[in-house]
Amino acid sequence: MDEELLAIGAFAARARLSAKALRLYDRLGLLTPARVDASTGYRFYRADQVERARLVALLRQLDMPLARIAEVVDADGAAAGAERLAAYWADVEARHAEQRTLAEYLRARLSGRSSEMYGTFTVETVEVPEQVLITESRHVLADELPSWIGAALGRLEEAAGGCGGVAGTPFVAYHSEVSAESDGPAEACVPVADEVAAHAWADGPGRARGTTVRVEPALRLAYVRITKAQVAHPQILAAFEAVEEWMKGRGLTPAGPCREVYFADWEAAGPQDPVCDVAFPVALR
Repeated sequence: MDEELLAIGAFAARARLSAKALRLYDRLGLLTPARVDASTGYRFYRADQVERARLVALLRQLDMPLARIAEVVDADGAAAGAERLAAYWADVEARHAEQRTLAEYLRARLSGRSSEMYGTFTVETVEVPEQVLITESRHVLADELPSWIGAALGRLEEAAGGCGGVAGTPFVAYHSEVSAESDGPAEACVPVADEVAAHAWADGPGRARGTTVRVEPALRLAYVRITKAQVAHPQILAAFEAVEEWMKGRGLTPAGPCREVYFADWEAAGPQDPVCDVAFPVALR
């Protein structure tokens, strides 16, 4: 009933918020008035909406997206709301940790200490024989890349069973930069033993767009071996740059797109376990 409702001014005072904030929360769908007078447009609230109003205001101070705020305040019970808040804050802390690492990396670059970073990596070379590859290419941004790599290599490794089996180490080649603004493309590659069967697979029905077969000629790779923890951005950038600096110092130029060669069981590996080689093809002499 009307006598049990609070006008927006009285409710704002009780919630310790401004009427402007309450109108905003209404417009965003986070705090709907109990009643809006059809003729005047005045908003009225129930007293038991005060706690929700205060909670919304506090969550907004965490820079929480509106959809996540709705998930917290509409959760089924306080415990569920607390769990959703904890999950959001874990994401925030992980993002801040990544940004802190990136800031340290950029500070080192800007202060001319790049050589110190590169010195933590050991560059080696390896000869890779000619390979028949089944591949899947996609334009992908940086935040989509980890999940796509796992899924694409999984699909290709499964398909390799009908192409004579996996005959080498899977890798991902980057034909252009992948970042928050640049979408590659990237190419997931799995070496297989039977070229004829590989072409039959590629030409078969239901093949995903971007899948193909190609023969990569023998090449030499200059590479750095990195741990699972170092695969994270921006550590992996420093590893690629260390290889580029090593090549530059020897008068070598890339003979193809850079790549990440995944030789270990990603799920089973710990943070300090070697899992990946970051590499550039260099011309054979």
